Amino acid sequence: MPLLNVPAGSRRFRGMVGTGGIGCGSFFLVEGNETLGREESRAGRFLDRRDYCKLHIICHCVKALLGEGFEVSPIGRVGRDADGARLTTEMAAAGLDTRFVQAVDAVPTLFSFCYLYPDGAGGNLTTRDSASGTVDAAAMRAAEPVLESLGRAGIALAAPEVPLAARRTLLELAGRHGMFTAASFTRAEMDQVRSSGVLELVNLCALNLEEAAAAAGIAHDRAHPGETVRRAVEALSRAFPGMHLSVTAGKTGSWSWDGRDLVFDPAAALRVEGTAGAGDAHLAGVLAGLSASLALAEAQQVGTITAGASVTSPHTIHPALSAELLRSTCAVRPATSPRVAALLDTANG
Repeated sequence: MPLLNVPAGSRRFRGMVGTGGIGCGSFFLVEGNETLGREESRAGRFLDRRDYCKLHIICHCVKALLGEGFEVSPIGRVGRDADGARLTTEMAAAGLDTRFVQAVDAVPTLFSFCYLYPDGAGGNLTTRDSASGTVDAAAMRAAEPVLESLGRAGIALAAPEVPLAARRTLLELAGRHGMFTAASFTRAEMDQVRSSGVLELVNLCALNLEEAAAAAGIAHDRAHPGETVRRAVEALSRAFPGMHLSVTAGKTGSWSWDGRDLVFDPAAALRVEGTAGAGDAHLAGVLAGLSASLALAEAQQVGTITAGASVTSPHTIHPALSAELLRSTCAVRPATSPRVAALLDTANG
């Protein structure tokens, strides 16, 4: 059953096709908070946490929020290995349409190694020579019949961890069929993003604070996140006047820009078990909110609530995500739109 009660007749969108990384990973807790040196050896231990890559997290959460009446089709590649088989099986079990998830030979499934310090800081290392790295324009064109059938009733999502050229192809095809386009990008690839002109193809760009500053070509003022967002929005809205923004800043909160108003939404005060995947859960909530015909600022609240629920689990996909968990997360917010509260209050438990 869907976690949000969205009557089919009131939906703005009825499906989503997305590309991005499909893979898994592990978490390693190092001893001590001192930053690792280039040639240092240090002890630590693996944590009992399940890690998933971006496309899988977003697609899973969107499907959980919107249910059977909303079709979700990931486009990607996994290795012909145990990890690839397990992930494909899990996606299918969650109700995702996996016909565009291809198993390939000679390269492994995408794998991520996350290292954490006791104070909660950390980093992430991801394999470059993976099946996700082989995703190409042909994989996007194979899904074009679905893009065409959805048309203006569909979302096309371009997420990191597959080549930018493939993501661009998806956005171009989606635009040709009148779809709503959403995308996110990593800080490391932002120079390429800025020079490629791919942002001209994006209706909604979802970024964290560092990524937003890099996309706008401005310095990130860590002491004044709101000022960083304001300047980033100012620069990006001049360059791409048709693009809306969702910018997250962890426990500080997030901002939405709909081309007219910049709106701040505070994060919920919750006990955090793990923050990995929270940004992807946030984007999933925003897309689900937009699919429910909410304005962007209200959809941003759904994103905040979904991300808040996500961090109560150490896993990047919360195994016990439920309507009750969403409602309890909403209950600790200072304020929630009546339309958003209604989606949760009448949802299935």
